[in-house]
Amino acid sequence: MTKRHVSLPDAAEAGVRGFIDEVDERLSSDEDTCIVVRDTLIDLFGDREAWEAWQDGESVSKAERVRLQGYDPCNATLESEYYAEKDEEAFKRSKHLQWLWRQFDATPMADNVAFALRFRRMLGNHLFAECGEGCRFFKGISFTYGHNIEIGDNVVVHDGVHLDDRGRLTVGDRASVSDGVHVYSHDHDIVDQTAVRNFHTEIGDDARVTYDAMVRAGCRIGENSVVGARAVVQGDVPDHHVVVGTPARSVRVKPGWEAVAEEVEDGKLENRQDEREIPYELPDDLDRFDEFDRHLTPPDSK
Repeated sequence: MTKRHVSLPDAAEAGVRGFIDEVDERLSSDEDTCIVVRDTLIDLFGDREAWEAWQDGESVSKAERVRLQGYDPCNATLESEYYAEKDEEAFKRSKHLQWLWRQFDATPMADNVAFALRFRRMLGNHLFAECGEGCRFFKGISFTYGHNIEIGDNVVVHDGVHLDDRGRLTVGDRASVSDGVHVYSHDHDIVDQTAVRNFHTEIGDDARVTYDAMVRAGCRIGENSVVGARAVVQGDVPDHHVVVGTPARSVRVKPGWEAVAEEVEDGKLENRQDEREIPYELPDDLDRFDEFDRHLTPPDSK
């Protein structure tokens, strides 16, 4: 398929380029990331006048105060902030950048493809452990932390995707992740769901994970492979294979790749999750709790 070349009018292009470069330069400097994120969101939401009036001591309603405070990521918490095993030092910055990413998606400008893809790609260079050239990130993508994600060159991630990097997530060059996909890097124990294991999950070069599929933690999606729509991957997808279903099974090899693709007996995917576990230790002084006060001991346990 050949795409059309589309460009913004010169004046709009100059404005987009100037704004993205300015935010990029500030994020690359020693300036407090909280302040950079706060200022950027205030202006994107058109709230500069209200913000300055509040800072000058003018009265605002309780709701308006909450809104204005919320532009500063230091005044917000994310679900992943509560995870006991997170890297506190890395999270200090990634939280702020993730807040900017998420709140940007709530602005009208998030639908301006020529602007939004470039803005998110710039943020990815600051947020992810690695972010390659030419990546395209669409609207509604969420992460656990962001700083445990490695993205290759020319990767496409479409609308409404969740990239869980509670463990570690690697996405290879030219990979494509379609709308609604969920890729996980952590699992909960089947008996004690408060017990969490983290893993390294991989999506290989040139792989496609298509609409609404789910990839379990610790799986590898092989190079040049395809995961069918709404498939649930619970094992490794071999290079060049096409997998579909729940649980996903190999149904064929991509035409022309038969000579180099490995054989899969009965289409069953091998689970190598244990080989990719990422161990961690919790602080001795951690105040552990289960907010639901579950009773998790089986009745036949000794």
